[in-house]
Amino acid sequence: MRDHLPQELGQRVDSRLRLLFANPDPEKGLDAAKSLAGELRADHPDAAASLLEGLPDMFGVRRLGVGGNLAEMLTCTNAIESMISVARTTMRNVKHWQGGEMKKRWVAAGMLEAQRSFRRIRGYKQMPVLVAALRRHAKVPVTPTGYAAA
Repeated sequence: MRDHLPQELGQRVDSRLRLLFANPDPEKGLDAAKSLAGELRADHPDAAASLLEGLPDMFGVRRLGVGGNLAEMLTCTNAIESMISVARTTMRNVKHWQGGEMKKRWVAAGMLEAQRSFRRIRGYKQMPVLVAALRRHAKVPVTPTGYAAA
């Protein structure tokens, strides 16, 4: 989205978005983000469209009751963008693509290369909260050991 905004405005919008995504009430945060998109629509329609794209999903983690570092990590696309960048770098020297299977192998090779730089997820200690919330959301019965019942 920031690519669609002048630098100074992009920094202000990023600051507002950080506050919106940190809102403990996901519905209020979503409403405020939609309001921000409305403000941007007149002068920066591409930025507004970029913000609105997948916006309800961005608050899904908060709806599940996950907060802190884990919520911040899961609502950010940096890890995915980093993996894609490494995969592109790995594949950039391929000159003669020989079909879809070769493409799949090179994408997999790029992802394995990116895996080397993966680090522990910030907020990983909150994962049990996320898992329990996902089970409740999916209505999967859980046994006393913590595993789904067969």
